[in-house]
Amino acid sequence: MKVKIQIPEYVQKVSRMLSKEGFECYLVGGAVRDIVMNGTPKDYDLATDALPDEMLNIFPKSVSVGAKFGTVMALVQDNLGETHEVEVTTFRSESDYVDGRWPTNVEFVKEIDKDLGRRDFTFNAMAIDLTNMEWDGGDDLKEVEIHDPFGGIKDIELKKVRAVGTPIERFKEDGLRAFKACRIASQLGFAIDEETFKAMTECIPVAAQVSMERIRDEFMKTILRSPKPSIGIDLMRQAGLLQLFLPELLEGVEVEQKMFHSDDVYWHSLRTCDSAHDSVKLAALLHDIAKPRTDMGNGHFYGHDAMGAQMVEEILRRMKFPQAEVRRVVLLIKNHMFYYPHMEDGMTEEEKQNIELHEWTDSAVRRFIQRVGIENIDDLFKLRLADAQSNPMTAFKPEEITLLQKRISAVLQEDMALKVTDLKISGEDLVGIGIERGPQLGKILKELLDMVLEDPMLNTKEKLLENAKKLANI
Repeated sequence: MKVKIQIPEYVQKVSRMLSKEGFECYLVGGAVRDIVMNGTPKDYDLATDALPDEMLNIFPKSVSVGAKFGTVMALVQDNLGETHEVEVTTFRSESDYVDGRWPTNVEFVKEIDKDLGRRDFTFNAMAIDLTNMEWDGGDDLKEVEIHDPFGGIKDIELKKVRAVGTPIERFKEDGLRAFKACRIASQLGFAIDEETFKAMTECIPVAAQVSMERIRDEFMKTILRSPKPSIGIDLMRQAGLLQLFLPELLEGVEVEQKMFHSDDVYWHSLRTCDSAHDSVKLAALLHDIAKPRTDMGNGHFYGHDAMGAQMVEEILRRMKFPQAEVRRVVLLIKNHMFYYPHMEDGMTEEEKQNIELHEWTDSAVRRFIQRVGIENIDDLFKLRLADAQSNPMTAFKPEEITLLQKRISAVLQEDMALKVTDLKISGEDLVGIGIERGPQLGKILKELLDMVLEDPMLNTKEKLLENAKKLANI
């Protein structure tokens, strides 16, 4: 297969420097796949028969980022003087893998096909020979032949993920490859080759050795880069991979939601993730994680939001998510069941009276803002909308969000306190009237905040000190 390509000038520069010294240079990896699929590569990885020490001599400004594996990061400047990093790796073969991921025996080789033969999938085992290629300028197009020893082009045409060589060997070598197969299939809209998928299921013990951090990263790529993350997640379920890091999600399989949902808990969670904005996809996937454990058997799942928050905190800590992300997702799940009652056309008098009975007061809106955090409200609304959009039987209407947004904006315009630091007094002021430092002082500040949430007019130093004295019996 011949294609016309446009290679950035700084990549051309690296290939010219290698060719000048008598070495081969190939463009490899995902960049070639992107070119074959008429996409634009995000990065450009090169492979060469030059050894690491030889590359360090060729590229004075370079860093050995993996000498054992033959990888050098060449630092080169383009015509505008901007420095770029280009990863260049010596042709190699690998064997004797440990910990489900790392080869203990790396041998540098001289043939590109041996190097391509160690790679994961056929469409990642293609190459373009840049050796001694003449370029007319930085932006010129060149017609090149795709070197494709393992049939990657055909698999792209068939929309198929297929392992290079013997699938069982590829997945025995690297346990992360099974997760990657599901992610790429989901990302590209491909199916996984039958023999390749069978090998994935047989190599689960190898996948189980991969670090939780690497699994987490591949899982998040699946969620954020896929048009429909549910495809990749369910492939992980079918392969036995989901059980390794997120068994709680499997508890929702075939758990019916008889009254308000058309899907079981598992599929509703996946469809909510599909519908959600990127910022809340993780929360969307996990928002009903506790429903199987709170199933009343009658379509009700009382307290699943609170229990779900506890479960999700354990799950995300186990998966090594950053603390800030853990707190944010837990908060969203804990509060995702909010309901804002509002009048609608066609309501009966009884329904209108019920709405009036449950209408939010200004203090209720303030408490909602305080509980969720003003910085998290938009994400909570996005989660609520995704939850509704994924369920054709929902009674929820987007107007609920619109009306609540207007109400919050109106309340925020008032002079009010939402957190202790917004009070017109401080802990030092309370010490000044005789309240001792310690738990009692913090308790009184919280009680004062509760008063101000009910009545913002109390947020003056004089009134707060007066109430503080009453609370402390001074």
